[in-house]
Amino acid sequence: MATCYLGIGSNRGKRRENIHVALNKIKALKDTRVLKSSKIIESAPQGGPKNQGKFLNAVLKIDTTLSPLVLLRQLKKIEKGLGRTQTVRWGSRPIDLDILFYGDKIIKRKDLTIPHPRILERAFVVKPLLEVL
Repeated sequence: MATCYLGIGSNRGKRRENIHVALNKIKALKDTRVLKSSKIIESAPQGGPKNQGKFLNAVLKIDTTLSPLVLLRQLKKIEKGLGRTQTVRWGSRPIDLDILFYGDKIIKRKDLTIPHPRILERAFVVKPLLEVL
């Protein structure tokens, strides 16, 4: 099992409900267990189009036997199921799921970088991450 940390955010639609639905779908993933979840905090969007709504954000600590790429695919399925579509970079979205850390792995691929490259630039990630460490 690998201990992983996931970022979760929403700034479109029923934000809190979107986060809770995504959390329940993550809990239902095969060979995955949610160990802790942070409080949900609100933050201003960083980057992207002007006039976006504020985000609700949280961090989850999970154990999983899924490989990093399989976990990524499962998270993308959850996003799609909650209505996320590809729009402009850092645009408004009903759900955003990011793998922040996956055990002690370092991965640099076009489709996946672990640790997440912008963790330290984002208080909305650091603060909830500190809660679940």
